[in-house]
Amino acid sequence: MDDPKKLTIYEIADLSGVSVSTVSRVLNDSPYVSAKTKAHVTDIIEKYHFSPSSVARAMISNHTQTLGVIISDITNPYFSELYLEIQRYAVELGYSLILCNTFYGGSSHGVSDTIPENTYFQMMLDKKVDGVLILGGEIDRDEISASYKEALNRLGRQVPVVILGQTIPDCCCTFINRNLSGGVSALVRHLLALGRRRIGFVGGEEGIRTTTARLSAYTQTLKALSIPCDPSLVSLSNYYAPDGYQAMKRLLEQKGSLPTAVVCINDAVAQGAIRAIADAGLRVPEDISVVSCDQFPSGDYSCPRLTTLDQQNSYLGRMSIMTLIGAINHDSECITISHEPRLIIRESCGAGLEAPFDQ
Repeated sequence: MDDPKKLTIYEIADLSGVSVSTVSRVLNDSPYVSAKTKAHVTDIIEKYHFSPSSVARAMISNHTQTLGVIISDITNPYFSELYLEIQRYAVELGYSLILCNTFYGGSSHGVSDTIPENTYFQMMLDKKVDGVLILGGEIDRDEISASYKEALNRLGRQVPVVILGQTIPDCCCTFINRNLSGGVSALVRHLLALGRRRIGFVGGEEGIRTTTARLSAYTQTLKALSIPCDPSLVSLSNYYAPDGYQAMKRLLEQKGSLPTAVVCINDAVAQGAIRAIADAGLRVPEDISVVSCDQFPSGDYSCPRLTTLDQQNSYLGRMSIMTLIGAINHDSECITISHEPRLIIRESCGAGLEAPFDQ
């Protein structure tokens, strides 16, 4: 005991005259220890400057205070904003995070190979995480493969798993369902109220639930209002600015009448679309209105400022981590998610223009 800082929990228990489990309860601030015993053990801990390693804590409590977060692409502002909120609340609650980035959407910005989520599933178990949070990736596909569902179930049977995505039947994970199409109808109706009639849809990958839901809301709103829905005005691609540029460029190069407004899948795609419109010698919003289905932090600083939907991504991140920690602690209380996107009207839709739009 020449170096008291290297004492083990067993030696602290011996010096305190209590069991190792009692020392463990004191370290974890358990209510099942008398005030007198807690004070005595605490005095010994402070006297010898004892600080148990994270490994020792995990062995004693069977918890590592570590969470795994699997994200399809951390460079996507949608996921980075979610992750920042998750990290903020996790740290406040005493948890550290292991971030796993699959590069699922990386082909749009120079990353050719994705990392299979199954690889990370096993890593999470090897790292003894207390729970896993999954944001995007395979879970966002319209069709979920049987092998992926099986892998999710294997993981979910061993640790709590919370998924920000649409519920999969017979899957032993906890799902937080997003309102994928919410607010899209409001965008379309707003453009129609401004006099725009040839409204296009830009961005989003085919076969992904977000794209499918938002495109469906766009077409259904037009049909409900007896506005012709022209398939040539739909240009899908992906979720990043270069995709928005290429998708908008295709619309502008088509023969026939140009769109007078476009609904973009998110702010990044909208910024790419605005660049393509400018390169074609046209103006936003004078010639073409541009609106977005998903607000990113930089949307208020684009030129013009983007009319967009606040999808409450920070709120979703906070609810995701609270749900996961609740599952880890076997909290039976149900957390209710109230997720209603909010329309934010800025310059890009042309609401402030005095000249009438197309009729």
